[in-house]
Amino acid sequence: MVHRKRKRRLAQKAGLPPGTLVTTSEPEHPAQPAVAITRILYDAAGYDECEVHAVEDSFPAPDEKRTIWINVDGVNEVTVLERFGRHFGLHPLLLEDIAHTEQRPKLESYGDHLFMDLNVFHLHEGSDEIHGEQISLVLGGNWLLSFNEGPQSWERPLRERLKADKAHCRQHGADYLAYTIIDAVVDGYYHVLERLGDRIEDLEEELMASPTPQTLHAVYSLKREVINLRKSIWPLRELIGGLQRERDLVRESTGVYLRDLYDHAVQVLDTVETYRDILAGMLDIYLSSVSNKMNEVMKVLTVIATIFIPLTFVAGIYGMNFEFMPELKWRYGYVFFWGIIVAVGVGMLAYFRRKKWF
Repeated sequence: MVHRKRKRRLAQKAGLPPGTLVTTSEPEHPAQPAVAITRILYDAAGYDECEVHAVEDSFPAPDEKRTIWINVDGVNEVTVLERFGRHFGLHPLLLEDIAHTEQRPKLESYGDHLFMDLNVFHLHEGSDEIHGEQISLVLGGNWLLSFNEGPQSWERPLRERLKADKAHCRQHGADYLAYTIIDAVVDGYYHVLERLGDRIEDLEEELMASPTPQTLHAVYSLKREVINLRKSIWPLRELIGGLQRERDLVRESTGVYLRDLYDHAVQVLDTVETYRDILAGMLDIYLSSVSNKMNEVMKVLTVIATIFIPLTFVAGIYGMNFEFMPELKWRYGYVFFWGIIVAVGVGMLAYFRRKKWF
C-alpha cells in the first residue's frame, strides 16, 4: 500500500540526474535501528552467521570460496548503499533502484551480477490491511546481497534451514539462495490471497442478503488491493522467466526449481485474475440489486397511482359545482359513491394480481 507521506517523498527525485540516491523508504518503527546488516557464510561443511555494525565488516575476504549472503534490513541510509556499491562494483542506477522503493518487479543484468526487484505483501497482525514492501536482490558468482525495507517474516525460517546439518540448500550456491528467497515471497502471496478469498466470500453473502453503501465501499477497497497485487505478480512472472533463461549466473540444477516456481507464480496470477473478475461481477450485482430495489419501489408507486386515476376521475365528477346532478339528491348517493370507489379499487388490484404485475 502506498502511503501519502511516501508519495510526497517521491517528488524529491524530480530534476535530479540519473543515479542520484534518494531513499523513499521510511522505517516502520522509528525506534528500531535504521539499518541492520547480517553476514552469512556457508557451504556443505558449515555455516557461519554474524551481525555487523560497520558496513566494511560485512565484506568477505577476496579469496572466500563459500557462499556469501549479506542481508540488509533498511534502505534509509544512502551512505550504506554507496559503500556496498563501491565494494561490489554496483552500477549507480542499480543503487538508485534499491533506494527508490516504488519499483515494479524486474530483472536486469549488469554483466557479472544480476539485479532483481520484488514486492512482498503481508497482513498486519489483528487486521485485514495488506502491507507491501520492496526486496532488492543482487546476485553475483558466489554472493548474494538482499536489501529489505524492514525485517521480513521469511528471514528467520530461511536461516534456520541453512543452519540445519546437511541442509539441502547448503549444497547449492548463491543462485539457489536467490530462488529460495523468491519462493518465500511467492508463498507469502498465498496467505494474502487466502484472506482476500475469505473477505470476498463474506462480501458475496452480504451482497445477496442486504447490500448497503458500506458494502460498495468494501468492494472498491478490495478491488484496489487486488489491482495492487496484480501489478506486482504480473512482472514477477516475467522476472522468474528471465532467470530461467539466464545461463551465466544461474546453474542448470537451479533451473529445475525455477520452472516449478514459475508455475506457482502463474497459479497466483490466475487466482488474482479470478478475484478481479469476481469483484467486477460483484459491482454489477450491487448495481443490479439497487436497481431492482428501485424497480420494486417504482412498481408499488405505479400500482398505487394507477388505482387512484379512476378514483380521482370519479371524485372529480362529483366534485363539480353543477346544480342539476341527480345523484346529489339521492338518499344513498354517498354510499353509492363509496361503493364505486371500493369496487374499482378492488377490481383493479385483482386484475393486477392476476396478471402477476406485483
